[in-house]
Amino acid sequence: MIFGYARVSTVDQNTAVQFEAFLRAGVSNVYEEKRSAVKRRPVLEDLLERVGPGDVLVVYKMDRLARSLSHLLDVLALLEARGASFRSLTETIDTHSPVGRLFMQMLGSFAEFERALIRERCMAGQAAARARGQTWGRPRAMARDLESEVVKLYLSGWYTMGVLAEMFEVNEMAVKRAVHRVIRPESASLK
Repeated sequence: MIFGYARVSTVDQNTAVQFEAFLRAGVSNVYEEKRSAVKRRPVLEDLLERVGPGDVLVVYKMDRLARSLSHLLDVLALLEARGASFRSLTETIDTHSPVGRLFMQMLGSFAEFERALIRERCMAGQAAARARGQTWGRPRAMARDLESEVVKLYLSGWYTMGVLAEMFEVNEMAVKRAVHRVIRPESASLK
């Protein structure tokens, strides 16, 4: 079975150009969706559930299917796992052929390389920021010495977290976080 998938980003746009291209290509079973690629796309999800061995998913352009290269590769991996193939009408990509599969594998390699470079740059930037003394996250509601006093009182068993929060004029969650940093030291590094 050959399935077409047509998508536009807003309800004001139309899929007429895509439908004409599908008709010229002999694709008559077309699913239409009018949603941004960023949002959840129930029509595409339903279509991907329907494809099976020997089926072909056809799109007008690759950007109509996926919001990013990694998303495209995920969809293509799903199709491959189901024994289906993919074809784009404007980019002349057909994963049914060896050349089409090679092209998609090359795209996958480039995407993996790009992710590795991004991760490397992020890690280097974080290390440089730590060296400058920069910290992340919301500041603590209580100073460390006050936190240790609150924890001692809580661990004495005489006070609840709610009472301590009122006594020290902080949110109960601040007391809970302080107590959990002491009770579970392994979570203290997660700050």
